[in-house]
Amino acid sequence: MPPSPLLGLCPIGKFVFSNEDAIRVKCTLQEKLHLWQVPYIDLEGVLEDGLVRDQTHVDTAVAHFRKAGATALFMPHCNFGTEGAVGMIAKKLGVPVLLWGPRDEAPLDDGTRLRDTLCGLFASSKVLSKLSVPFTYIENCRLDDPKLRQGIDTYVRAAHIAGALRSGMRIGLIGQRIDFFWSTIVNESELLQKFAVEVLPFDMVEFIAASRQRAKARQEHYAKEVAELRRAYRIEGLENAALMNVLAVRDQILDLAADHGLEAIAFQTFMSVVDAMGAYCIHAEGEVAEHYAFALESDIHGAISGALLRRAALGRDPVWLAEFTSRHPTDDNAALLWHAGAPLSMRHPDAEVRIGHHWILPSPLSGMTHFRLKDGPITVARFDGDTGDYRLAVGEGHSTDGPATQNNYVWMQVDDWPHWERTIIEGPFPHHLAMTYGAYSDALIEACRFVPGLAPVRLNR
Repeated sequence: MPPSPLLGLCPIGKFVFSNEDAIRVKCTLQEKLHLWQVPYIDLEGVLEDGLVRDQTHVDTAVAHFRKAGATALFMPHCNFGTEGAVGMIAKKLGVPVLLWGPRDEAPLDDGTRLRDTLCGLFASSKVLSKLSVPFTYIENCRLDDPKLRQGIDTYVRAAHIAGALRSGMRIGLIGQRIDFFWSTIVNESELLQKFAVEVLPFDMVEFIAASRQRAKARQEHYAKEVAELRRAYRIEGLENAALMNVLAVRDQILDLAADHGLEAIAFQTFMSVVDAMGAYCIHAEGEVAEHYAFALESDIHGAISGALLRRAALGRDPVWLAEFTSRHPTDDNAALLWHAGAPLSMRHPDAEVRIGHHWILPSPLSGMTHFRLKDGPITVARFDGDTGDYRLAVGEGHSTDGPATQNNYVWMQVDDWPHWERTIIEGPFPHHLAMTYGAYSDALIEACRFVPGLAPVRLNR
């Protein structure tokens, strides 16, 4: 995954009001960004006092941020606002923009004021709108207000998410679309043209041959790992040779991703690779999902959904492509998030890991992972669209108690399940959704502001 955004810190002042107070605000903000571990590049040594105060500063600031590789732009208004410079810097740099200014204190004893920050924000926001520059706005608040830190965090995540669909990303498709999954039909040309998403296909015959060769060449290494897996998990109906093939599939996918700069992978899952390896390769897929957005069943939009959600978490937590399958038997606001191939790091601490047979598809072959997922706050997301209309559905909930089932699962409680159900049914969304632990819906919704042609859909009321 690309690194987190580099913030171009572009403090805005003006020739009127207190320059000393503007410098104080700028310095305090720099200290806070250091404290919050937000990577940034500022204008120190580039412009006098590190402040943009005149329209003649535009080209200097833009050239500096471009050279530094800034992928986001924070324009705090430190005493008022040079609105023309704000608009031109933002327009020329062409990256997601954040607008904020500190709340003004009371006038001094003689009735004068050190700054009119709010007034400057009104002017600059109008210019940004005039130039069709989308921006995020943090409510006018004081430097120690929690809204500032939360707003910056949400914006940084949103800029990172938007980068995937502005600067582009590459998704590997291993195998072809499964014939009877019409819900995963996508328009690759539109994805490339509208969102700079490149789908890189890999032939399944070549993939299988390379995986089998890898298993043979690394037999001694895999034999040791198989022994460790048998000590750690309950493995049923799976011979050592087949399990070694599964591990080779894992490593083959990981190498393809690294060698080709993939951010996400969509995998055919069955049946060619299953028959060739003598096992369902679900354990391999779960291990790949620890490192990359991964979609079973050739779901390219699902892989995009996972990549966006993984960026929302700044790559610190894995994402799993799950699906809503049934409503909770007694809780009207809960539903089952279920599928196969969940990352093992999502396992509930009390859950046993079992690798066994497929309970839906009759087959003598083993290799399906079975375990309950951990508890916690959950965010789900689904990127999808048809006929040029693309949307990002986003929702948050929490794990809840529910009956046990097979494969990987967690019961998710939400605010109003009938509303969720109808929104998913009536929107261009299938049953697959990417999920992770944490609260990222605000960042995902905000990211759509910076992605032309992508409309946000909130699942929560």
